[in-house]
Amino acid sequence: MRTNTLKEKIERKQPVFGLFVSIPHPVIIEMIGHAEYDFVIIDLEHAATNMESVEELVRATELAGMTPLVRISKVERTEILKVLDCGAQGIVIPHVEQREQVEEAVRHAYYHPLGMRSLNSGRPGVFGKYPLTGYIQEANEQVMVVPMIESVEGVRQSVSILSHPQVSWVLEGAADLSQSLGVPWQTEHPDVQRSLGALHEAAKQCQVPYATGQKQGRHGAVGRTGGIHICVGR
Repeated sequence: MRTNTLKEKIERKQPVFGLFVSIPHPVIIEMIGHAEYDFVIIDLEHAATNMESVEELVRATELAGMTPLVRISKVERTEILKVLDCGAQGIVIPHVEQREQVEEAVRHAYYHPLGMRSLNSGRPGVFGKYPLTGYIQEANEQVMVVPMIESVEGVRQSVSILSHPQVSWVLEGAADLSQSLGVPWQTEHPDVQRSLGALHEAAKQCQVPYATGQKQGRHGAVGRTGGIHICVGR
């Protein structure tokens, strides 16, 4: 199985940068790779992307030397199974408000003893080229589960959510959080900033890396759409 370079960089406390990908075309991935980002999050929540496109985008991400993650549309066994079998090295869960959502996602994303992901010898397992018992252990070590906190209730429950041992890092969702607070799209509003501060404190308490959206991207024209920075210093 491919090494999750994003996970390695986070463990070494290196700064890492990524982008959401809502346009289901491999050329977009190539552009992001040339801009030297560390990871992409392929969007299944808002974008009109089918599973065949997800696999092609994952393959392009691998060739570009980045880590492919997928934002799922819902916590559901088959969707999680398919995106991971496509080769995604992690899932981003939108609108997490309860620890139980993470628990269910973990059950579908990891093999025994961490979960009950359905066994398969597809792309991530190199189509059965190597012993699958070893692949199961590797997969559990490489896969990431990332909750998005983007509501008042999510912030309120953030310590419970982020204390789950399989949470790799947390991603803020300032836009939907602003709507939850009654000030849609006003992400600089004091109420929104206070809630984000509370979420950041919860992440530090649980020793979970905190990912924040960036108004200005890292490099060049692609970066000007904005991006994600994972704060690894906790």
